[in-house]
Amino acid sequence: MHGEYKVPGGKLVVVDVEVEDGVLRHVRVAGDFFLEPDEALDAVNRALEGAPADTDAAGLAARIDAALPGGTVMYGLTSEGVGVAVRRAVAQATDWTDYEWQLIHDAPQPPALHMALDEVLTAEVAAGRRPPTLRVWEWGAPAVIIGSFQSLRNEVDAEGAARYGIEVMRRISGGGAMFVEPGNTITYSLSVPEALVQGLSFQDSYAYLDDWVLGALGDMGIKAWYQPLNDIATEAGKIAGAAQKRMVGPDGGRAVLHHVTMSYDIDADKMLEVLRIGKEKLSDKGTRSAGKRVDPLRRQTGLAREAVIDNMIASFRNRYGLTGGGVTDEEMTRAQELIETKFATRAWTARVP
Repeated sequence: MHGEYKVPGGKLVVVDVEVEDGVLRHVRVAGDFFLEPDEALDAVNRALEGAPADTDAAGLAARIDAALPGGTVMYGLTSEGVGVAVRRAVAQATDWTDYEWQLIHDAPQPPALHMALDEVLTAEVAAGRRPPTLRVWEWGAPAVIIGSFQSLRNEVDAEGAARYGIEVMRRISGGGAMFVEPGNTITYSLSVPEALVQGLSFQDSYAYLDDWVLGALGDMGIKAWYQPLNDIATEAGKIAGAAQKRMVGPDGGRAVLHHVTMSYDIDADKMLEVLRIGKEKLSDKGTRSAGKRVDPLRRQTGLAREAVIDNMIASFRNRYGLTGGGVTDEEMTRAQELIETKFATRAWTARVP
């Protein structure tokens, strides 16, 4: 069995392993990381040899830490990262390059349609009728998008939203509220087979699916990192938040929806009139005002929003390959039906009052 895992902000870890009688055998760890002293690698392999095959990544990391020689230095490598690579090998996880990726980047669309397309396209990936897809959103109207489990009245100031003609929608994933206006954010979705994140914990899957965009930002001169559980941050503060939803197809196939909204140039004053952002919510991000919390990509890159998106798409294509595509007529029909029966209904939007 073969598993690979790129440590967030670090290097690639590769594990080849066999499972015999329920335990790990013939473990071989490799990668482009740095490790001193040389014998530490043998210690890692020995620590994993004979471990129960169902040991989780944290348990494998504990075995490694206990076996490392004194003074061991790891650079671009963590014991947890080795454990994750082992789990991915045993789970027979796939890799980004195992797929033919499709790009969807259409003209601006209504907020409700974006909600519905996320559900439909991910369900199609789960059913095996659509390849893994990167969809870049263009907003046709301003909106507040609340998380699946958030209270509508606790998160949104109804009067403020009405004053600015801002639609309020509820998405299928968890997480916090998003304030968007056309041109002020960069939003994208990844609809991927669950096999891509097989062997990863829920938290690790966020870091894994965000890694490509950290590289894209780095290419634009922004040093960014994954900040658990679901943020992307720089020295200047948070620039993006992610959310996920796991879906099961009619035949049992599984897929993951991972979507991210990045701040480009948000009107913080208007956001404060529309969202109910409490002091505690601000303080847990280490800020005193919403204006400081919003850290526009425009200021950090000096690039037009369209240029940032083009650079992101080019970075993804260079890493994993990417061909242009679109929403099929059947997918669009199903999305429109979902708008009428779910996303545009009060029953859904106010399901948590």
